Amino acid sequence: MKFTDEHEWLTLNGDVVTIGITEHATSQLGDLVFIELPKVGANLKKGDGAAVVESVKAASDVFAPLAGEVVEINEAITQDPSVVSSDPFGQGWLYRLRVANSTEFDGLMDEAAYKALIG
Repeated sequence: MKFTDEHEWLTLNGDVVTIGITEHATSQLGDLVFIELPKVGANLKKGDGAAVVESVKAASDVFAPLAGEVVEINEAITQDPSVVSSDPFGQGWLYRLRVANSTEFDGLMDEAAYKALIG
């Protein structure tokens, strides 16, 4: 598992990454009430806005940590956004991306670096 300084987590399976937001991000946001996911087939560049998560406190963009094509979205969380908070590293994943260059995954933070970032 890798992490970004934007509080996203990623796992790599072949050339497909599963992307979600971290437990730290969900605790900062509070109760999630709405999630907008990217469209399957969308081509994202690294840094593009990919999704939006809204809570009772604020709306936050989720940025694409790597370039690639959206191959799957987690439709279930649009019906029940609380799953992202209750199981952020499991059933609360947001979308899957077929990455253009899987070696970019290696350049992301590991768990120890992410824990140091959030203190």
